[in-house]
Amino acid sequence: MLIPDESEGARTTAEGGAKRIAVPIDKIRPNRLQPRKYFDPEKLAALAASIKKHGIAQPLLVAKDGVDDRYELIAGERRLRAAELAGLKEVDVVVRESPHDEERLGLAMIENLQRDDLNPIEEAHGYLKLVEDYKYTQAQVAELAGKSRSAIANIIRLLDLPDEMQFAMQEGKISEGHGRALLMIKDPVERKKLFTKMLDDSLSVRASESLANERNTALRSRNSLAKSPDIRDLESRLMRIFGTKVEINVAKLNKKGFISIHFYSIEEFEKVVNLLNKC
Repeated sequence: MLIPDESEGARTTAEGGAKRIAVPIDKIRPNRLQPRKYFDPEKLAALAASIKKHGIAQPLLVAKDGVDDRYELIAGERRLRAAELAGLKEVDVVVRESPHDEERLGLAMIENLQRDDLNPIEEAHGYLKLVEDYKYTQAQVAELAGKSRSAIANIIRLLDLPDEMQFAMQEGKISEGHGRALLMIKDPVERKKLFTKMLDDSLSVRASESLANERNTALRSRNSLAKSPDIRDLESRLMRIFGTKVEINVAKLNKKGFISIHFYSIEEFEKVVNLLNKC
């Protein structure tokens, strides 16, 4: 429901049969749940120039603050920043009843996603916040974003990458596809090598995936040759227990390593989880 507010500091105008509220920019505070953190300076400057010449075509979406005579932005922070840059003193807004935090985040996510404004890391943080803070299931997030559940899971997994690789995605140096290729490699040293090659040689996503597969094959071959009979025997026993492929990888120098339990369907995944819960 849209609620026109005609308090002091805001003026109402009629346009196309609908009412917009013109509000001073200094009365609008940013959305504290905005998933987007990075705003490209050049694109912001271009939008500011357009706004200065043509104005803002679409009003911002805000909620009235219940504490003081101010508004909190729900969607439109990029337009708000560009309006400030263009020197505007007030902007047109549409006022909604104050939504719950998860709805604020959801609305901000929707607007940015529809405008293709979020980089993959911001998108991942937004989805993760919905899951962890507001107890959305990945299926519910997928419905909200108009994506498949596996797509949501893959985007969230990008947050497992080291900070420097996440920063590279935020800055547009590598894409989400490059990030998924990096996730294919578990070994941190090999992953770093592939990341460096991506930047130095401007690798395509397909070339990156191909190299990731090659390096994984080489690692598996190397580890297989290095495994003791005891480790191989333990792998076989675990495979019989879980009913799926199990790999044990142990570093030669410090004896540290990891166990990989493979699954090839949701049913196999649930079976593995149930067996682990019984341990």
